[in-house]
Amino acid sequence: MTEQLKEWENKFGKEYTKRNLITPEGVDRLYKERYGLTRTQMNKKFLDSLNRDMKILEVGANIGLQLNLLSRMGFKNLYGIEINSYAIKVFREVNKGLPFYIIKASAFDIPFKDNYFDLVFTSGVLIHIHPKDIKISINEIYRCSKKYIWGLEYFSDKGYEEVNYRRKSKMLWKTNFRKLYLEVFPKLKSVKEELFSYIEEPHLIDQMFLFEKR
Repeated sequence: MTEQLKEWENKFGKEYTKRNLITPEGVDRLYKERYGLTRTQMNKKFLDSLNRDMKILEVGANIGLQLNLLSRMGFKNLYGIEINSYAIKVFREVNKGLPFYIIKASAFDIPFKDNYFDLVFTSGVLIHIHPKDIKISINEIYRCSKKYIWGLEYFSDKGYEEVNYRRKSKMLWKTNFRKLYLEVFPKLKSVKEELFSYIEEPHLIDQMFLFEKR
């Protein structure tokens, strides 16, 4: 287990979950304040044309906020994996009665067969994986996806940049994750990419990307 996984599995991950106990509506408000458009609007830019019956996996689902927003768009087969037990407990409480499924697992060992999902995605997860380990994770994501890989991550065009995260080192990095995927899997088809600048801090940029496997 990596140093980062140990942190996320234990108290550090639990504290993150407690800080982010908001509703899906709260997520949309937060994105609107940050980027000028909601997360739902961003999702529709990338996924609106896709079949709502497709099977989707979120890697690092936390309490299921992103899956909930996808459900509200009409997607029906939604799964998540998460490393923190407290987040899984909250996930099951706040999504009770909804057709979401979650199990404890990490991006380093996704417990599903090859090509099991139509789409696999991350949202602010790859940024917390050490650069020396990142290829293990994106290989697992690629392996489990039959058709699409989707992501929203912090962006940098200066290679890998470490960012101090809550007074901790070696817990967050930003880079061009779209470029990284293409370096490892050059046959991926880039369907769409968009950079979203923060309204209050325009030097901060997040990158959303969608790939199709060929």
